[in-house]
Amino acid sequence: MTSIATRRYGVKREGKLIKSLKSAVVALTLATAGSSVAVAQTNLTFHTAGSGTPVALTATALVEYAAERGIANIQVSEGKVATNYLKDLAEGKIDLANGPFILPFLMSKGAGPYAKMGKETGAELSKNIQLLYPHTLAVFTMYAYNAKGISGWDDLKGRKILNGPPRGAATSNSRALAQFFGGAKHGEDYESVTVNWNQASAAIVDGTADAAVLTVHFPGPRETRNSAAGSMTMWSMPKAKFESDPAKKLLNKPGSVAYLAPVSFIQEKMGSNWTIKSEDGTFRGMAVTGGDFVNKSMDAELAYQLTKAHIENVDAIKAIAPFMETLNHGVIDPKVAGLCGPNPVKFHPGAVRAWEEAGHSIPDCAKP
Repeated sequence: MTSIATRRYGVKREGKLIKSLKSAVVALTLATAGSSVAVAQTNLTFHTAGSGTPVALTATALVEYAAERGIANIQVSEGKVATNYLKDLAEGKIDLANGPFILPFLMSKGAGPYAKMGKETGAELSKNIQLLYPHTLAVFTMYAYNAKGISGWDDLKGRKILNGPPRGAATSNSRALAQFFGGAKHGEDYESVTVNWNQASAAIVDGTADAAVLTVHFPGPRETRNSAAGSMTMWSMPKAKFESDPAKKLLNKPGSVAYLAPVSFIQEKMGSNWTIKSEDGTFRGMAVTGGDFVNKSMDAELAYQLTKAHIENVDAIKAIAPFMETLNHGVIDPKVAGLCGPNPVKFHPGAVRAWEEAGHSIPDCAKP
């Protein structure tokens, strides 16, 4: 750096000005080098889902804010399978991951995709997954093209309904919601259509399915592609059933919560190609909840700084894409975020400090 300064300012070495410039350059070099070394010493790996999804956008936002603040270098790997990478996180093979709360719950029980590890191993591993901040991943609802002539949830019988991928929690949730709110059982009252996620949009556009009971974003890429091919309607879940005791169990099981928002808010987000129908001014759905996780072994100061970076940039995160504003970033109310109860995931101690310093109250049931 000294030789560059010398070439730039000439070979004259005497004089107070030159000495001052050289001193400033050396000081800046040392400061920059020290900062670079500090950042380079903290290299983190972050696994997330496909590019453009809410979880991927939240992950890449943290990468940017952590770099800006000199907290860490975070290497993000997108397009990963949450079932697999949350196991890797629990085993300490990666540093950060995000996804739905249902997966740590299933891991804690040694159930579903984690059945092979057994209950005892699953229970121990799940304790290694701790939370930096929660957010909504998507919202289950029902929608169809107006041309299909469907009147609502009570008009599913005899139809072809898109329930999600061939297997998995999304499909199970979809079928349960169709049966509870529509009184229609798959395989008996309607034809269940299952396709991989990357084919879901086409299944609606080409008429493979008459309607979808599926997760949405307001609006996400799939909803935008669908409505470009024709006007669509989205139905709020029926109020009476939504507020019933059986619905409370269905909607608030591990990894989900009841979702409410003003119809006007959803309508504004979805645009003129969509009609949002509800009995009143409230839109009702079922939210899939989750968050950004770390292994509990992460240094408390590092977890604190990462969480603080997220909290202080929530408004910027909401502006990344139109649907991000609807996903409850910055909200830690257990009824919205899906914390406590059967959800085994607790906040990391460093995250607790960051949230409480920012003026939020974390319930004891969500603290480690």
